[in-house]
Amino acid sequence: MYIKEVLLNKCVEQQQKVIDQLQKEIEDAQNQANDYGQPKDRYDAYRTKLMRQIELFAKQLDKANAVMNTLKIIMPKKQLDMVEFGSLVTTTKQKLFVSAGLGKIDLNGELWYAISPNVPIFNALKGKKVGESIVFKGNTITIKSIL
Repeated sequence: MYIKEVLLNKCVEQQQKVIDQLQKEIEDAQNQANDYGQPKDRYDAYRTKLMRQIELFAKQLDKANAVMNTLKIIMPKKQLDMVEFGSLVTTTKQKLFVSAGLGKIDLNGELWYAISPNVPIFNALKGKKVGESIVFKGNTITIKSIL
């Protein structure tokens, strides 16, 4: 179970950095807009650009917070015996953490892939148990362990 807690903490830490960076970008763009002052005319391109940036970063921040909320519902101490949301799955091809689509995570030299439960590989593995195999994109993948 320990590895799941460490991996989850690393994912949360990584996602918090994304959230912090987006909040900083929004704040910087807002400060620029405030420093710039009132629009110079009705078609003030610079101010419009700043407002669009703020809107874009705000949308990205909403998505980043949704990912963080997804990570927070994972119970790292729960023992799982089949592939489902929150499971660590070691296969003959790779190591997967079914959580959120965060990509490659290096954990003490071991590569794990944090994947969303919406990706095709999860759909193929969902409900499978240790020792079971699937054929995915022409490759046979066998589940070696599930935590």
